[in-house]
Amino acid sequence: MPNPVAESLVKPRPHRRRPFYHRFLLALGLSAGLIGFSLGIGILGYHFIAGFNWMDSLLNAAMILTGMGPVNTLNSDTAKLFASAYALFSGVVFISATGILLAPIFHRVLHRFHIEERDLR
Repeated sequence: MPNPVAESLVKPRPHRRRPFYHRFLLALGLSAGLIGFSLGIGILGYHFIAGFNWMDSLLNAAMILTGMGPVNTLNSDTAKLFASAYALFSGVVFISATGILLAPIFHRVLHRFHIEERDLR
């Protein structure tokens, strides 16, 4: 007699892939939106507060958001205060976006190891 639990771990279920892909694309969109919004805040802040041109603002915001560090030197205390706050904000955003993106994958893995009560009988 075949074991339904063992077979469910081995055989893929095509009818259950569509909700996973939907959840993953939704998470990808949310993560991209969150990162894009955060990058926009950084670009505007570096442009208007630090006085950088648009390309330098983009470079500094992207480098801070990914955890690499600033590129250009900041001359005013206001710009340094903004850069500090943006760096702290960026760390939280990066961790949150990673969690949002990985959540559907972990959800799928947990479903693979889930055993229904009817399978134990």
